[in-house]
Amino acid sequence: MNEILKTIKSRRSVRAYTEQQISQEDLSTILEAATYAPSGMGLQTWHFTAIQNGAVLEELNEKIKGAFAKSDEPRLQERGHSQTYCCYYHAPTLVIVSNEPTQWWASMDCACAMQNIFLAAKSLGIGSCWINQLGQTCDDPDVRAFLTKLGIPENHRVYGCAALGYAAAAPVKEKKLAEGTVTIIK
Repeated sequence: MNEILKTIKSRRSVRAYTEQQISQEDLSTILEAATYAPSGMGLQTWHFTAIQNGAVLEELNEKIKGAFAKSDEPRLQERGHSQTYCCYYHAPTLVIVSNEPTQWWASMDCACAMQNIFLAAKSLGIGSCWINQLGQTCDDPDVRAFLTKLGIPENHRVYGCAALGYAAAAPVKEKKLAEGTVTIIK
């Protein structure tokens, strides 16, 4: 089997990380892979913000928890009031992927870029996990102000984040394919 297919088949979400930071070279490689994803009309309206500062990551998590605490949904309120909740699983790096919401393909462009991030990370021995919480909370005024402070364009919406780091333990979950998910018509 070729290396790309091996990478695709072996990649799993990592939700427990060591404190070891990924190198600048690996981060640059991963971000470059993101920019090679397809984009609608080739416009590349996306933006990638990589955070490797622990204090900034903690402050971002607190802003997200603050937005959750205001939610009408009990599950989100619980997360918002939790002392231990960390939306990015304490990964040492978080990449925020945003785009102009006026482009109808914005979410699809970001999803393609995120997949490239995950596959590039896996190929470098780096664990990853898709993080949704910032996409749910990016319109909260406190969260939005913080995102703007981080340099995320004010006209952008967050479509996903990638937690990146070295797995604290090897993911062992076997991939079970659901029956009936593929149809071939000839």
